[in-house]
Order: sequence, then C-alpha cells, then structure tokens
Amino acid sequence: MDKPLVYKGRGSISNTAGRFEKQDSVAIDDGWGSLDAELPPLKTEVLVDSSKSVITYNDSPDVPFDRSINPYRGCEHGCIYCFARPSHAYLGLSPGLDFESRILVKPNAAQLLRQELGKRSYQCATLALGTNTDPYQPLERQHKIMRSILEVLAETRHPVSIVTKSALVERDIDLLSAMAQQGLVSVYLSITTLDRQLARTLEPRAAAPQRRLQALAALRAAGIPAGVLIAPVIPALNDYELEAIAKAAHLAGAQSAEYIFLRLPLEVADLFEEWLNQHYPLKAQHVLNLVKEARGGKVYNPAYSQRMTGTGNYADLIAQRFRLIAKRLQLDTGLPAPRTDLFRKPEAGGQMGFDFFT
Repeated sequence: MDKPLVYKGRGSISNTAGRFEKQDSVAIDDGWGSLDAELPPLKTEVLVDSSKSVITYNDSPDVPFDRSINPYRGCEHGCIYCFARPSHAYLGLSPGLDFESRILVKPNAAQLLRQELGKRSYQCATLALGTNTDPYQPLERQHKIMRSILEVLAETRHPVSIVTKSALVERDIDLLSAMAQQGLVSVYLSITTLDRQLARTLEPRAAAPQRRLQALAALRAAGIPAGVLIAPVIPALNDYELEAIAKAAHLAGAQSAEYIFLRLPLEVADLFEEWLNQHYPLKAQHVLNLVKEARGGKVYNPAYSQRMTGTGNYADLIAQRFRLIAKRLQLDTGLPAPRTDLFRKPEAGGQMGFDFFT
C-alpha cells in the first residue's frame, strides 16, 4: 500500500511528479514493513535561478498590479493550499514536497532589477512582492535577496506593495518606514487562521498567527501603511474565523482588510485533498463539497471574474459577512496607492542620493 510522506515541518504528504512528466514514483510497502520507520527530516535544497530578468508582467484584469518580482521559486512555508505550487512543474519538479524543499534563489535579483529600472523604455508602476511565493520565507534570513531589492527600490523611489506571512518583514522596517514617509509602500500581512494547531499543519513553516499580528502592529507603529489579507477562506475549516481575524487585525492597527477564497488549480487540488484526508478525514468530503458549490460544481474555476471569490450561495454568504465586518471596523477603504511620481532612474554607481531622506 502507499504510505503518506509525512515529514515534520512540511505541508504536502506526497511528491507526485508534475503534469509534464512521463514517469512518476511512489513509496510502496512491500509487505515487510519497509515503510514503517519514521521518516528522517527533509532538508531544504537551494538551487540557483539563472533567469536573465527579474520583473514579471501580467495583464490579469482581477489583480491590482501589472508587474511583480519573486526573489524565490518555491516556498519553505509549505502552505498546502498555495496556488503557486503548479509552477514547480515547469522546472521538472514536483508541486508537492519539491515545491517546499527545493527552492530556487535569485542571488543577482537586485542587479537585474537595477538594469531593468534603468532602461529608457521603463515606465514606473507599483511593483508587487509576495504575490506568488513569500519574499520573506525562511531562506531570506540567510540570502537577504528581498532586502537588496528594497534597497534598489528605496534608492530609485520606486513604489512597492508587499504581501507576506512572515514576521521577518520587521527586519526591514528601517527601509519601509523611510519609503512610507514618501508614500511609496504598502504591506499586507496574510493571516489564514488564529488556531495555532490548524496553522501548524496548514502552513507549517510560516510565522505563528499571533506573531504575524505582532509584526502588523510593529509596521503600523513605524508609520507604514499595513493591512490584513485573510487568505484563503476554506469552507468548514477556517471560514468561521472571518470576523475574528478581522477584529484581531484591527486591534493590531490594520488599516484595511481583503480576503481570497480557496483556490485549487491543477496539482493543488489533489495535494489539498490528500492533506484533508490525512489531517481532517471526517471533514474532508464536506470541505470539498462546499468548495465545488462555490466553483460551479468543479474543484476550481479559473475565470477571472470568479477565481478570487467564487460564486453561488455559499460564496455570496462569505462575501456578505466580509463586507459587514470590514465596514464595521472601517477596514473597507483599502490602503493608499503608492506614489509613482517620485521615481528616478538608478544611478550608474548604485549609490543612494543624499536627498533620499529629505
């Protein structure tokens, strides 16, 4: 029989090959108890991403930005619901355990960014960070790629928006605070649940929920525009926490709140179902039935007008609840859009001008 690959500190319980691979392998018990032993820790492997550019552009009508940067491909946080997991298949890797244990880093991201911002054709608009994988995931403590990117953006007075589940964002409060004084930055802390036990299995290497709230409070104390992203809302698992998360974020100083309904594109659907059956077997079918109800009878509907919030009675109820609590707490106005009129091309030597802080 197949055995789930339950590694401590990892989200996925399988490492099935991506959709482009012709072969796959699974661990099978041969009847002699060969799989009975506890699995050893799964170490993270760091690979170098040799991409020649760092800014990714999109024309999606349901996202508020047209460009983003992802310093890392793959994410150690291991969130089982992460919609970015299928992107690992393009690398010949599994969207399962490979996604959270084989991470590609872009060590020259800041240098590439400087080159792209310096092009004569470049037109300034807000850069989004944290839209695919978390720029403040654990590897950032060592590699400091996000820090180097922010230094370039601060030097050039380039607007940026950040989404993260990590308290490591506090490390860069000095840069973010200076940029906030010029209206160049906004930050959203993504909070899925306030239940520590659920968070430990759902997003095993992300900061604990209370720690994220503390980071949110620290950002606000430093004068940085910050809000909460309640994501994803999962039927029958964390949906009852919608109001509680919004209230906790409000007490921490959040200025705005947004939410995203659970998205299960491509391989994520099977990975999430495996996870449900392993950790919440009695709820699994109920959760999936509600997901399908909000997706027109399917596990996922990628239509631009529906993928973020879903449709139908259940999805409408979530939307109404969110609107009410956001209005009651005055979290429904959104964060100020970062300014774009202060941008200046990077200097050839990469030296920050003396007038930055004036």
